[in-house]
Amino acid sequence: MNITIVGSTGNVGRKIIEVLEKKNFPVDNLYLVASSKSAGSKLRFKGKEIEVENLETFDFSKGKITFFSAGGKISEKYAAKAAEHSTVIDNSSYFRMDPDVPLIVPEINSHDLKNYKKKNIIANANCSVIPLVVALKPLHDLYNIKR
Repeated sequence: MNITIVGSTGNVGRKIIEVLEKKNFPVDNLYLVASSKSAGSKLRFKGKEIEVENLETFDFSKGKITFFSAGGKISEKYAAKAAEHSTVIDNSSYFRMDPDVPLIVPEINSHDLKNYKKKNIIANANCSVIPLVVALKPLHDLYNIKR
């Protein structure tokens, strides 16, 4: 599978690279994308150096899945363009309240993924909210938490 990571040189982008490698995710081609100031730098993945490409000129048709981890302004400007060619998983806050974009915590509501095709974008919850809702889900299942 061809994977693109926008914001690959930032902390979250680097963590995505690390997780893909540790989990031995089946990656045929990994495209690392960042701002023009980071373009040309190199990051390692599975023992190989991969050159970071410039976001402004990147061809999003290269990837099947595109992770956005560069902040809301970048997602606002580029995610819809990427979603014309690949499935976007957005780590910013930009799409979290969009009614046409499912907000997913896999342990909680993976069944809502069926709705991602409206915009070809999936939003993930805030990093502090995810563990909270994972902990609350079993309690909700038992006691139907209202608020």
